[in-house]
Amino acid sequence: MKTLYLYRLTRGSLYLPIKLRQNPTLGNFFYHRSQDDVYKNKMQDFLKNHKFPILLILTGIAFYWSFAYDLNRADFIKLISLYTGLFFISFKLIQLEKNNFWLLAGIAVLFRLVFIAATPNLSQDFYRFIWDGQLILDGINPYLSVPNDSQPASGHKDILIQGMGSLSAGNYTSYPPVNQLLFTISAFLGGKSILGSVIAMRCFIILADLGILYFGRKLLLKLNLPPYPIFWFILNPFIIIELTGNLHFEGVMLFSLIWSVYLLHQRKWIWSAVLLGISVSLKLLPLLFLPLLWNYFSRKRKIESQDNNTVAESQAQPGPKLGFKKLLLYYSIVGVTVLVSFLPFISSEFISNFSFSIALWFQKFEFNASVYYIIRWIGFQLKGYNIIATAGKILPLIVILILAGLAFFRKNNSIEKLLTTMLLGVSVYFFLSTTVHPWYIATPLLLSVFTKYRFALVWSFLVMLSYSAYASAEFQENYWLTAAEYIIVIGIFMLEIFQPNLLSRLPYYK
Repeated sequence: MKTLYLYRLTRGSLYLPIKLRQNPTLGNFFYHRSQDDVYKNKMQDFLKNHKFPILLILTGIAFYWSFAYDLNRADFIKLISLYTGLFFISFKLIQLEKNNFWLLAGIAVLFRLVFIAATPNLSQDFYRFIWDGQLILDGINPYLSVPNDSQPASGHKDILIQGMGSLSAGNYTSYPPVNQLLFTISAFLGGKSILGSVIAMRCFIILADLGILYFGRKLLLKLNLPPYPIFWFILNPFIIIELTGNLHFEGVMLFSLIWSVYLLHQRKWIWSAVLLGISVSLKLLPLLFLPLLWNYFSRKRKIESQDNNTVAESQAQPGPKLGFKKLLLYYSIVGVTVLVSFLPFISSEFISNFSFSIALWFQKFEFNASVYYIIRWIGFQLKGYNIIATAGKILPLIVILILAGLAFFRKNNSIEKLLTTMLLGVSVYFFLSTTVHPWYIATPLLLSVFTKYRFALVWSFLVMLSYSAYASAEFQENYWLTAAEYIIVIGIFMLEIFQPNLLSRLPYYK
């Protein structure tokens, strides 16, 4: 086959060759496009059609880099400015590219990789993670001692104790066993390098986020919902900063939880129970969801079709209920899974220390609370002192009553309704908590992706105002900002429940 080259005159008097090939049968010449030409044209089309998203991506990388490597927690103005910019970037990227799933997924991974070698700058908890993992590697039960009571430390361990701060160093660990396993693996992989252990933990968290992306997308499709809302979690700067950046393991717990919900939807309830037990052994929070399964198992369920064309018909048909016996088996499997994870550490001293650590969160610690701060103020007016010891016992009882009401009186006969009830239950729990650290909001944020409620997205932005407490030399919360956070969040929460039509014109609700 003969090849003929013609030259095309371009701007600036440059001559570009055009390759023509001869048809061996007919003898005429035709234009031949090589694979390189096709690839170049595709790249040119992509760059031409995605100029603004590419600008957003580059700006996002620069902002995340500054957040990871050039930010002091005390510089609240810079922190909230960068975060606001990143929130806008994520919003616009999802808005512009919501139909380009793999592009958004790639961007989410790219943003996370910016943090790969960064030392967390908004939280000291990772020092305690490494400490606990190192104790297990040394054959020591981390639940039986506090760092301050250890033998005089030097070198590596001394850095860990100083880094975790006096509050953590003076109390028993409160992290469940599967979390401890991840700490141990990270400490082993990192050796004596704190940064090495940090990178190992960060890899676990990034992989968990990818697992959430995978099963979250699958669950959205099974529920006949568009897949792009999962990026309100995966591409949210709150999640990237608090989980990947600051090494909080809520993401690993949520991966196990959402996988469990997906399997429950697929009627694989035994493995669903095992995964729910693992999520409890990562963080105790999923225990709140156990009573909410009552109506899902005991009521006749709606058949949740995978075919978008038969949604209306399928939702009108009642499906078989799983039954009370299967519910008891489900609870038993969850309980056994949790018990097995605790067995290597179990002892009477462990039970005492672990219970004491959990009680501290309800009766001693307070941070970024809402309803509790009002109760505390009333207590000062009436009693003249902080009534957290009393309120910390009563508020959990109120949460239990609310969860019982949601469990027995709300018709949770589909996964969609169950997820909505889980969202309402965990949100009420945080509204009534004495301590609400920013990373706690990861749970309601993920659950909201599968529902019509959007207050958790707003909360994921406003909760960063709580870092104003570190702006001064002495830790001091700004109660005006705390009030603004909860007035807006609870206000939207109430509107979505009682007057949802008022918010329907906003972009995120469309």
